[in-house]
Amino acid sequence: MRGACFAQDLSIPAVNSSKSMNPEKSDYTPSSEAPVAQADQAGTPSTPANGAPAPGPLTEERVREELKTVVDPEIGIDMVSLGLIYGVRIEGSTVFVTMTLTSPGCPVAAMFISAVHTALMSIPGVTDAKVDLTFAPPWDPRTMASEEAKMMMGIYY
Repeated sequence: MRGACFAQDLSIPAVNSSKSMNPEKSDYTPSSEAPVAQADQAGTPSTPANGAPAPGPLTEERVREELKTVVDPEIGIDMVSLGLIYGVRIEGSTVFVTMTLTSPGCPVAAMFISAVHTALMSIPGVTDAKVDLTFAPPWDPRTMASEEAKMMMGIYY
């Protein structure tokens, strides 16, 4: 199986997002954001109407949710489900991500890393993001991809 190794063409909006990687071609406007639900009776913010986590403390779960907007265009599956994210560390308002690619010879690795960095910087409260690339261990979709991603790729064992 051949796999692409970048998130998306810069002119194509991210999946499940109104953000475009190319600001010149973006149709994103603040009014196109999904409405945020009001706080419940206890004053605790509830989940926005679109089901995304409400803005709040910076957590690994929030980072991974944002990284799900970075999709491999050839495989059509997000990088989290593919198992390309090896680690997330948060220190204050800085996020550190360790990731890999579907292939060490990826010709668009820099574009893929840039898309990850852009996704991280779009998270409210993030002031800096560091993306480290590693090939240890090598990516193996049979053991690293989610069950749903394996089914989508035709891996049935």
